[in-house]
Amino acid sequence: MKINPFRPVDNNPYKRQVSKTEQPQAPGKTDKVEISAEAKEMQQTPSIVKEREARIADLKNQVQSGNYKIDHKAVAKSIAKFFEL
Repeated sequence: MKINPFRPVDNNPYKRQVSKTEQPQAPGKTDKVEISAEAKEMQQTPSIVKEREARIADLKNQVQSGNYKIDHKAVAKSIAKFFEL
């Protein structure tokens, strides 16, 4: 039985894969995000902003004074609802 000496193989699939990823992507393709008019209106509604600021200020005061109470059952329910399949 004759054993030939080791020769490098030119057919390496990993080299082909690397050469494919190095190709530049087609120019001109960009991502685009459009926000609807309703969403823009909701962001600019002053009543919602004022309500949110008042709620945040109230929560900050409760936390600083030590009166903030956590409803453990509600937290557990929301966690369970989040992980439902």
